[in-house]
Amino acid sequence: MSTPVSACSLAQIPKPQIRSVAKFHPNIWGNQFMTYTPEDKVIRACKEEQVEDLKKEVRRKLMAAAASPSQLLNFIDPVQRLGVAYRFEGEIEEALQQIYDSTFHDADDMHGIFSKFKDEQGGFKEALIKDVQGMLGLSEAAHFRVHGEDILEEALAFTTTHLKTMVESLRYPLAEQVAHALKRPIRKCLERLKARWYISIYQDESSHDEILQKMAKLDFTLVQSLHKEKLSNLTR
Repeated sequence: MSTPVSACSLAQIPKPQIRSVAKFHPNIWGNQFMTYTPEDKVIRACKEEQVEDLKKEVRRKLMAAAASPSQLLNFIDPVQRLGVAYRFEGEIEEALQQIYDSTFHDADDMHGIFSKFKDEQGGFKEALIKDVQGMLGLSEAAHFRVHGEDILEEALAFTTTHLKTMVESLRYPLAEQVAHALKRPIRKCLERLKARWYISIYQDESSHDEILQKMAKLDFTLVQSLHKEKLSNLTR
């Protein structure tokens, strides 16, 4: 015989909680990674072989520029900005060490290095203002300062003030580089995003290197396809 259920017993049974439905924003990528088709292996292998051939050419140019510190730095700079410096880490490290040893061997710290840009009165040399590329490089370097490096604080204030003043009078692509540096310096920008932007700018520079430019474009495409493939595998 079944036991009668009292009203009190029913009242003690906890009521199920109604959970609110989460309203997530739509995925900004949509389904593009789920439907992504990886690049043909033969085509990718061909591109990788092209990059390796171009890499040899760029390395030769890098070594050829080693005789002149200024030429070497001017070549290393776009290599890094274009996002392909990881392919020349050893060569760049050795080259920069040689420049440091020959030029800044008597400087024990950051103050000693940057004091070379100052005049006898303790201010930054006025001649720097005429060198826009030099000012741009000094500004980017100053963004890597740490607490207590007052000379870099001064360098940043000096370069920012003058670059803002002159940017309107500059021509493309230098004006674009200065404006971009003031808004998003290398220190505060993702490397691949910076490389994508600089690839479009570098080709318009009068001093651009065709071999380096071609390598940078191929390298970016290869890395991008690799990232897409990994994201596609993760979203499936």
